[in-house]
Amino acid sequence: MLVLLAFIIIFHITSAALLFVATIDNAWWVGEDFYADVWRVCTNGTNCTEIGDHFEGYATLQAVQATMILSTTLCCIAFFIFLLQLFRLKQGARFVLTSIIQLLSCLCVMIAAAIYTDRRQDLHDNNPRYYSLTSEGRYGYAFILAWVAFAFTFISGIMYLILRKRK
Repeated sequence: MLVLLAFIIIFHITSAALLFVATIDNAWWVGEDFYADVWRVCTNGTNCTEIGDHFEGYATLQAVQATMILSTTLCCIAFFIFLLQLFRLKQGARFVLTSIIQLLSCLCVMIAAAIYTDRRQDLHDNNPRYYSLTSEGRYGYAFILAWVAFAFTFISGIMYLILRKRK
């Protein structure tokens, strides 16, 4: 049982780490001379411009930002609630509250990645300042990590739903 508990804790911490990296790192859309995420666009590795009101589609990026932050926050809250339930739940009870919060985290990261996937072309093509750079790019590793974090948080949420407290 102790090995299972250690695996679940490590899996949850890995999920949270993936969410932090995907949220913070500047590699959602990359090319030869630029990289971009939901926070800024950088050219030549040093010229970084914060994405603000001047950016076409800023409201869409704000939705992605908000859901990624919410997902990361919910994942951390779920971990602390799991630790509390580990000591407070009666024997045989399920970790339902932890599961619900983790599945909400999963839903938020899925929404963020799906919005970015759907609107990525509109975001970069409607901004003439960046169009010449960003039109020839590909999804970066932070974007891929967001989808991997989705899978991890989903599996983690299901594990908590199935898991019962034992001695």
